[in-house]
Amino acid sequence: MLTTTLRGKRIFIVEDNEDNIFVLLTSLRQHGAEVQIDWWAKGDRQALAKSLPIDLIILDLMLPGGRTGFDIFDEIRQNTTLDHIPVVAVSAMDPSIALPKVRDQGFAGFISKPIDINLFPQQIAALIAGENVWHAE
Repeated sequence: MLTTTLRGKRIFIVEDNEDNIFVLLTSLRQHGAEVQIDWWAKGDRQALAKSLPIDLIILDLMLPGGRTGFDIFDEIRQNTTLDHIPVVAVSAMDPSIALPKVRDQGFAGFISKPIDINLFPQQIAALIAGENVWHAE
């Protein structure tokens, strides 16, 4: 029986790796979340805005095309229709480098890859509830 519920929660994922998308998508949908994905990891603010309302944005930090998750985070925060949505970095970036940067920039949390499939839904629920989550294992 699933104990964590994300039923009715809307989550937007910016990720470039299909395997990672599959894992995140499966875990979140299994717990009732409605998930939108930026399949090409362009961090398109219009795609985000079209998906509103959104309860949480999951953002990879290492993306193709010369843009990083840090760049996309700044763009999200500059958009008044998106600036209130919590953003969590879910990344394989070295936590000793990433954690100080995501904290300083104002992310709601950091979850290192590979995610703990059993813990991940609880972490997401905590973030949506307004808690910060810093998981670097």
